[in-house]
Amino acid sequence: MDLINLFTEPLQYGFMVKAIWVSALVGVVCSALSCFMILKGWALMGDAVSHAVLPGVVLAYVLNIPLAIGAFVFGVGSVIAIGFIQTNTRIKEDTVIGLVFTGLFAFGVVLVSKVKSSVDLGHILFGNVLGISDADIVQTVVISVITLVTLALLRKDLVLFCFDATHARSIGLNTNVLYYVLLSVLSLTAVAGLQTVGIILVVAMLVTPGATAYLLSDRFDHMMLIAMASGMFSSVMGTYISYHIDGSTGGCIVVLQTLLFLVAMVFAPKHGMLAKANQEVVN
Repeated sequence: MDLINLFTEPLQYGFMVKAIWVSALVGVVCSALSCFMILKGWALMGDAVSHAVLPGVVLAYVLNIPLAIGAFVFGVGSVIAIGFIQTNTRIKEDTVIGLVFTGLFAFGVVLVSKVKSSVDLGHILFGNVLGISDADIVQTVVISVITLVTLALLRKDLVLFCFDATHARSIGLNTNVLYYVLLSVLSLTAVAGLQTVGIILVVAMLVTPGATAYLLSDRFDHMMLIAMASGMFSSVMGTYISYHIDGSTGGCIVVLQTLLFLVAMVFAPKHGMLAKANQEVVN
């Protein structure tokens, strides 16, 4: 099979065209948000929220309401629960996050196993972008637009909040509002990632592109562009690879993102392992 056929063959199928476009869109959105997650040091929080939305998604399905509503309620609720437990006990934040998100995730798994539906709710765990419906595509597009517009309009405020919340507060920014805006966008983006890689792997899409770009640039604007490019590339190529090897689409996307991170970790011109080794030799 020649190189041209490798890329054109999947395009003969409508479901593959949909999967490629949706994966690319979700890859861009998650990558843009991942830069803020990395700057804020919210990798663990992203893990918590992405897993905590599972019972909300299942309950929203049962109640026949938009999945984004259930995800939003449980995403925000999980952070409120984390803050409440941390305030009223001596347990540290990372431990509380682990307790809350594993508890809610387990509750969601129980609901998935008990809810009878015409669709396989197990796809929430691992994604099913190859079988995505038109309604889910519309929902993903709407969520993506909301996320990208919010990040664009509040970019400067959110960057300052993530970099130095104390300074942001001192110049008059309402950091509580920015905190919940970022949290709300994170909860909604987790829903968009559901269709592509599922609850379990969506945290990788919310962390890995930003981490890769962080090694390659010291400027936030450049970092975001690099993250979005790597996220789109890995999403599209991961979908292609999954078709040709008949493997998990979400798994292929995340593995490719991880490989890109490893390449950046070794070869990044300023912060890579080789660059640091050469600098030590010079010194």
